[in-house]
Formats: sequence, structure tokens, C-alpha cells
Amino acid sequence: MLVAHARGLGFYTNLITSGVGLTESRIAALKVAGLDHIQLSFQDSSRELNDFLSSTKTFELKRRVAQLIKGHGYPMVLNCVLHRFNLPHVGQIIEMALDIGAEYLELANTQYYGWALLNREQLMPTQQALREAEDTVNRYRAMVGDRCRILFVVPDYFESRPKACMNGWGSVFLGVAPDGTALPCHAAKTIPGLDLPNVRDVSLSQVWYESGGFNAFRGEDWMQEPCRSCDERGKDHGGCRCQAYALTGDARAADPVCSKSPKHAEVEKVVAFARDAGGKGERPLVFRSMRRG
Repeated sequence: MLVAHARGLGFYTNLITSGVGLTESRIAALKVAGLDHIQLSFQDSSRELNDFLSSTKTFELKRRVAQLIKGHGYPMVLNCVLHRFNLPHVGQIIEMALDIGAEYLELANTQYYGWALLNREQLMPTQQALREAEDTVNRYRAMVGDRCRILFVVPDYFESRPKACMNGWGSVFLGVAPDGTALPCHAAKTIPGLDLPNVRDVSLSQVWYESGGFNAFRGEDWMQEPCRSCDERGKDHGGCRCQAYALTGDARAADPVCSKSPKHAEVEKVVAFARDAGGKGERPLVFRSMRRG
């Protein structure tokens, strides 16, 4: 078992799960194998919206899995990704987390890659809704204190500087996809032309030090202006390469969420559209299952 082997190597192991398939027997086996941590995701505090957003009838399942996690002595850690649909419910989401005994709650606003980018117009909240949600979070933080740590992550599009994505490309992170592809970030496959090696073919040492994919955006030599001469380049490393490619078609460009980017006006247009549209004339969400076949 992967968990037992990782435990034997001295790794800290974390299972991030929707709860689907996590039965009493499986969680017991994971406990014996040495799993350190479990994080359970919800889409909303209501059955109707949770099941709509996940395209599955899983709300009651998640509640049962939460009890399993607590029953096996794990810290109760919940995650809920926020967007226009559930942002007004942030207070109810926190209440639900407290009700099931969560010690940690991560309220991570949607970042627009992949499926979220495809549905960006439908998911993007207004700045007012975001501000109101953050105010609600701060009120609950003051009320609950150490009973539950509540994290609130703002969408990149509402910042004036990009995040230090992955703490720098090829700096600290190495992921392995189910097919064995080694990844310098979770979304690296969205950038065409990257040499992404497979751990079945080469050693991890070769992946890390020699592969073109992991070296593509290391350091600063790859940077274009305005990043190349920016005095903040050592802090944000130019921002997110996948986001830069998604919004400009050039993975070496400055992340457009940065106000110094020549493309920043495009991000401002998206935020303004969310404000001005007011929910009128929206297209339906496109779900992954709808794109099959």
C-alpha cells in the first residue's frame, strides 16, 4: 500500500477526499497503514447545492464520512471551494463545519484554471460579495477563537500582485500523476510543449535535475519584461506560469493578475463583467460529465 510504504520512508501522508468510497473498513486500514491526515471536501452547506455542484448525490455521504474521520481519531479538516453560487452561504458553511466538529476549515475561493476557467463567467463573484464573505469569516473567527481555525483564500483576479506560485517553478514541488508523469505543478499539463518525464522511465533525480519540464521556468533567465527588471521578482517569481499561458498564450509572460502586466486590463474586464452582469443572462454551468463522448 502506498500509505504504508510512504510511512516507512518517513513521509507525512495526507488524504484529500470527496468522501466517495471511504468506508469504515478502508479508513480503518488507512489508520493501521499510518495515514497522518484526512481533508474532506464539501461544495456547500445545503444538500441541494452541494449535490448540484458536484453532479452527485453525496451530501449525506460526506456527513457520514465526517463522523468516520472523527471516530478514528483524525483531526476534522474541511475544505470548501467558494464562488458566486456558494459565497453568500459562507456563514452557513462555517456553521456546518462547527456542527460536525471541524478543527480546521479552508475556504478557498476558486482559482481559474481548467474546468473553472471554462466556467469563469458563471463562477466569478463580485468584489462586494467577496468583501461581505470575508467580513463574515472575520466575525466567526472572533467568535470561535481556537475552536476552529478558518482560512480564507482570495481569488488571484482580485489581487494586484501574483502569488508566488509553487514557491517558484521546480523549487520545492514534485507531483506524480496516476500515469506516472512527473509534474512541477498540478496544472503543468495545460502548458503545451513541456518535456514532462515519466517516473517509470527515469529516476526522480533525473526528473528533478535534468528534465526540460522542471528546468523550464527555474530561476529568472526565462523572464520577460516587466518581470525581468521588477524588484519583486524574487518574491512572486513572475506569478503562475499556467495562468500566464491560459490568459496570454505565452507561459513566459508576466502573470496578468499583476497590475504591472501589459495584459492586466483583461483581468480587470473579467472582474467588471461579474459586477455588471448581475447574474442576468447567464449560461448554464458546463460539467465535466457533459463533455464526454
